[in-house]
Amino acid sequence: MLKEILIENFAIIDHLDLQLSSGLVIFTGETGAGKSILIDAVETLLGGRADITMIRSGADKAYVEGTFYLPPAVRQPIYAILEREGLLDQSEYVTLAREIRLNGRNIARVNGRAVSLSLLREIGELLVDVHGQSEHLSLLRVSQHLGLLDRFGAAEPLLNAYQQTYHKLQAVRRQLTELRQAEKEAARRIDLLSYQINEIESAHLRPGEEEALREERNRLANAEILASLAQEMVQILDEGSPEAAAVTDLFGQVVHALSSLVRYDPAQNALLEQAQLLSEGLSDLARELRAYLERIEFNPRRLDQIEERLELIHNLKRKYGDSISEILAYAEKARQEKETIAHASERIQELELEETRLLERLVREGKALSQKRHQDAERLSSALENELLDLQMSGTQFKVDFQTRPDPQGLPLEDGQRVAFDASGYEHVEFLIAPNPGEGFKPLVKIASGGETSRLMLAIKNVLARADYIPTLIFDEIDPGIGGRVGAVVGQKLRALALEHQVLCVTHLPQLAAYGSQHFHVEKQVSHGRTITQVRELQGEERLLELAQMLGGISEGTLQSAREILDAVEKQQTP
Repeated sequence: MLKEILIENFAIIDHLDLQLSSGLVIFTGETGAGKSILIDAVETLLGGRADITMIRSGADKAYVEGTFYLPPAVRQPIYAILEREGLLDQSEYVTLAREIRLNGRNIARVNGRAVSLSLLREIGELLVDVHGQSEHLSLLRVSQHLGLLDRFGAAEPLLNAYQQTYHKLQAVRRQLTELRQAEKEAARRIDLLSYQINEIESAHLRPGEEEALREERNRLANAEILASLAQEMVQILDEGSPEAAAVTDLFGQVVHALSSLVRYDPAQNALLEQAQLLSEGLSDLARELRAYLERIEFNPRRLDQIEERLELIHNLKRKYGDSISEILAYAEKARQEKETIAHASERIQELELEETRLLERLVREGKALSQKRHQDAERLSSALENELLDLQMSGTQFKVDFQTRPDPQGLPLEDGQRVAFDASGYEHVEFLIAPNPGEGFKPLVKIASGGETSRLMLAIKNVLARADYIPTLIFDEIDPGIGGRVGAVVGQKLRALALEHQVLCVTHLPQLAAYGSQHFHVEKQVSHGRTITQVRELQGEERLLELAQMLGGISEGTLQSAREILDAVEKQQTP
């Protein structure tokens, strides 16, 4: 619902900041005072047409900003839009703004971020219906009629059952399409898979094999260098040369000298033990180096075998994966696909039977849903025409039009024809109206504008109050052509509608205005030679005076009538 609206330099509005309540909010004032300008500002905020003529004379820009509370019914759809655009902050409020500049540039904002006008309009359509300017009227969007009918008739359980079957059918049909396509290419595909599987299996790959081969290749390729280095170390450690004694011999001398030292200084026995350990370690190292030297292999043939094996692995990696593990996984997947193709005919037969079963079930559920909708359409038409009787539109008729479209692949109905269907059913729904007897039914979008249309929309909204999720409804000039008695009826219906929605209403009828839970007076004033529109909230005596003024001027008689109107409304509100 609209909690606050800020308007600056818009037409003859200099500065206006209104705090709006829930329930029925009334705007009254003389003709030309600026009430329609308020509605124009709201429509501009919702993404309507805007040009530089809307900018107040002498100003360089006009600005409109609205803060909306998001009721639970619209919170998730709007959150989805905000999340899609990177604007979501999980707040219960959203702020829309529109700036119109003299250079012709228009800036739309959502939560302070500049956005496209189409996004502003997309969000606005979920928040407000303006009755009087059809571009913001959700009831004129045929795509929403089916959802409104289903919510009016509480058809969700039947719809949910139908949709579950529908989605299962779509999944089966997708599988059938894939399998039938695969079956056409089965022979070629099986040959290819067989070749790939055989190529991988014949290689007898083992996980970790490539790393081991690379290490062995490195040793074979460098056998001469490895042998030379090992021999050099053995000679230094254990053999010595004419020029230098072996390290083990030299360290043996160190051990012998320490043995003598310990005889004179037993406290240094730890040094002797340490030297003996080092001597033994040097001897062990020399033995291991000799053993390593003996293992070094000069085998050019084995080196060639390893190179061939690594080349084979390289080629398989190029085709099937970046590692031996991935190559083996590819082979397993290929075997599974080959198995699936080999049994495709059997699976296709199973799925075709499942498709037939789901179609039969969908026909039953679709028929039950259709019957429910037709019954609800009758109830909706009857309820709406009763509402119109109260609103002095007794000749107006309403009906829900159901249409189907032939489709050779569609649902088979009892009469033998096949019709197109989707996740919502197999019928297209549109609301039709006949405002004048004998003129026939026409789509809502083609009905005449003005107060009659506003009353018609009030009747529809009142009947669909719980089915319609739009939180804020605006009725502009709903009362042309009706008198005080019908005005009171309209007031009662607006008040009832305001139990489910925030309702903003511009009116000239005191009998209607008396039903408001919040009342604003709109007037024009001249200040410093400039005309401005001012809006102030009326309460208590001021509101009584305004109703008396609307009755024909302030006098004892009109004041008494105004009191009687307010008392009558108060009594209706008291249980």
